[in-house]
Amino acid sequence: MATRDENPRRRASVEVLRAEAADELAVLVHERLRAGEDPWDFMEDLPSVDELVVFTLRAENIAADGGMRPSAARHYRVLRQIALDYPALTRAVWRLLGDANTHRRWDAVVRADAS
Repeated sequence: MATRDENPRRRASVEVLRAEAADELAVLVHERLRAGEDPWDFMEDLPSVDELVVFTLRAENIAADGGMRPSAARHYRVLRQIALDYPALTRAVWRLLGDANTHRRWDAVVRADAS
């Protein structure tokens, strides 16, 4: 009888996840530069490498849960579990949890009024 694993295994080390995220960010920057955008206009809007790693791990958790958008409480628990599983990402997790009124368009902060 198969049981649902409540605590999924880590998929890779923080170093590997950071390398993948750095490559992804480099591609995003390159594409935007080739499109003629000014880096002074968009670099501040991009997530840091660690923020991108946290969002990747969060997305994997959401996908494993059937793709349902998490409630504010579940969002908090998922990010907190990422911080516990990957202590090197703790600062990025808490920075993302503290950005209730973020200006970044990509930020997936779940607000209390979200359904």
